[in-house]
Amino acid sequence: MSKTEETLKSLAHELKDGHADPPRALGVEQKLFVVLAGIFVTCLVLGDVTGGKAFATAVGPVSVGMILFPVTFLLTDVINDFYGRRGARFVTLVGAGMATLAYVALVITTALPTDKDSYFLEGEYAKIFGGSSKLFLASIVAYLIGQVLDINVFLFWKRATKGRHLWLRATGSTLLSQLVDTATINSIFWGGVADKTWAWIGAKIFREYLIKVAVAVFLTPVVYAVHALIMQWLKLEPAPHVDD
Repeated sequence: MSKTEETLKSLAHELKDGHADPPRALGVEQKLFVVLAGIFVTCLVLGDVTGGKAFATAVGPVSVGMILFPVTFLLTDVINDFYGRRGARFVTLVGAGMATLAYVALVITTALPTDKDSYFLEGEYAKIFGGSSKLFLASIVAYLIGQVLDINVFLFWKRATKGRHLWLRATGSTLLSQLVDTATINSIFWGGVADKTWAWIGAKIFREYLIKVAVAVFLTPVVYAVHALIMQWLKLEPAPHVDD
């Protein structure tokens, strides 16, 4: 009998007798990370899917996706604070992967033939969920650039303030990253469209950014509440303010 076979046989006996180590349980830190990542991905994908609807504001029509996207940046800040740069980058990549998966799934389901008894008619489904490759590309590029900027600016302020002034690093990083994100997605998607001038694009960027700023400022107390809840209820401390 080979050494490998002996090892497998020994492991089988241990499992049968109940002496093998039990499966590793998820700790509080892992569970929190899963919850934060889950909310992050949900807001990101829903922001992409619902972005085609606009609502009226004092500064003009704004996509409803502008309500959800700032939440992803603030969640990035919470993850960045407790799990460091690696945790924030990992969530960013997972979000990009899930957005890509959602886009591929929607393309496939849109291409499938529609039954006559379907709740959505073919044209309706395609208009709501079909989207466009250009919009998806613009969204992903803007998202990745904005997230990388948000992560690094957040850590810059965390080091500069030695872990103090949560509002400064959370709101400050979000304001800058949202500006770049909004400008990038609108420039890529609308640039070159025949009936859309750069003045029109600039005005759209301005009003959407105003909405994002308002949502980010409104959610700042929520960041403090989540931060306090994690520290007091879950007994977790923020990651050190050093490069990882």
